[in-house]
Amino acid sequence: MVEVHAVDCLFEPRPWPFAEERAGDIAAHWADALRRKPKMFDGRVLLMHRGAVETSPDGRRVFRGAYLETSFSAFLFWRDIGLPPAGVRNGFGMACLSSSDGAFVLGEMGQHTANAGAVYFASGTPDPGDVRDGCVDIEGSIGRELREETGLEASAVAFDPGMTLVMDACRVGFMKRVRSRETADALVARIHAFLARDPEPELARMHAIRSLGEIGPAVQVTAAAYLRAVLGG
Repeated sequence: MVEVHAVDCLFEPRPWPFAEERAGDIAAHWADALRRKPKMFDGRVLLMHRGAVETSPDGRRVFRGAYLETSFSAFLFWRDIGLPPAGVRNGFGMACLSSSDGAFVLGEMGQHTANAGAVYFASGTPDPGDVRDGCVDIEGSIGRELREETGLEASAVAFDPGMTLVMDACRVGFMKRVRSRETADALVARIHAFLARDPEPELARMHAIRSLGEIGPAVQVTAAAYLRAVLGG
């Protein structure tokens, strides 16, 4: 994991050769996925085609990268076959929501979603709506996902400066600590009430994690790595 002071990512559209070469496989995989989960939508997403941490002479660390645009179906196929080397990484923001009494609060994805049963911080692969003046607004994406998935507005929480990066060969997780003034129980109750009002909630339920022993196998790999580092002290 790497702490950075800022993230600076550009939108640099270009073809994704993997999607072009595997177009037939992608179409077949998407047709099968729709049979199982007909509510899924083949929208557009952004994948990172370059990115690295740069350190200035004064010690300031900035992650600089660039994204291309592709279909969700192409991304889903790439993900479901194990994220093989394909010239891109999934660079996504996560709202690492924590309570006033020291717990982290994560959501379990609903059965109608592509990640059913997985436990995540509010997050999502960026999409074209996150592009601002030629830049991919990762912080804005994090705030949007938090609001859409949990109902929490930015005014109700505090965002820590900077970000923690959890990186591997196929992912870059931009982890943003988000602090609530409420206890975990109150926060979970608030979000459950929001989910009950939503006719098609993305999340099925919330989970409060306070210790290493509560990081179960359903917790998404990037979120789990972050939690182990933070809770492990």
